[in-house]
Amino acid sequence: MLFLLNTLTTVCAGVMIGVEFAVSAFVNPVLWKLDERAQPQATAFFARRLGAVMPFWYAAVLVLLVGQIAAHWRQTGVAWLGAAAGLWAAAILLSVFFLVPINNRLARLDTGAISPGAQREHRKWDALHRVRVAVLCAAWVCFLIAVGR
Repeated sequence: MLFLLNTLTTVCAGVMIGVEFAVSAFVNPVLWKLDERAQPQATAFFARRLGAVMPFWYAAVLVLLVGQIAAHWRQTGVAWLGAAAGLWAAAILLSVFFLVPINNRLARLDTGAISPGAQREHRKWDALHRVRVAVLCAAWVCFLIAVGR
């Protein structure tokens, strides 16, 4: 049972971090190169699509990490799991208070040319998103250290 929990947590968190990294490293740089008519459409599309799925994915991984803490409670790696869950929760709070409001505004972009204000918001989101990706990676490393012991 523990093997299944470890595998499920590894896959769910790893794939999600991969998606978040891909947005930061590949999707957003491509969006910046689109013409001013295509950029708001594509940005709004990604904001709506990922904004609909990610909250549930973040919550599911946090639940899995809490389950890991319960499953490993008397083992030496539980502190690493606590750090992983704490970092994951911090990434969720960063998302809820800073990234989600920006994402929601970007999701409502119209099909006209992107305004300078929307471009600033997108750049701010992108910078905060990079911080979030770094926090998620740190959480995943803590998790992997814990289950690899």
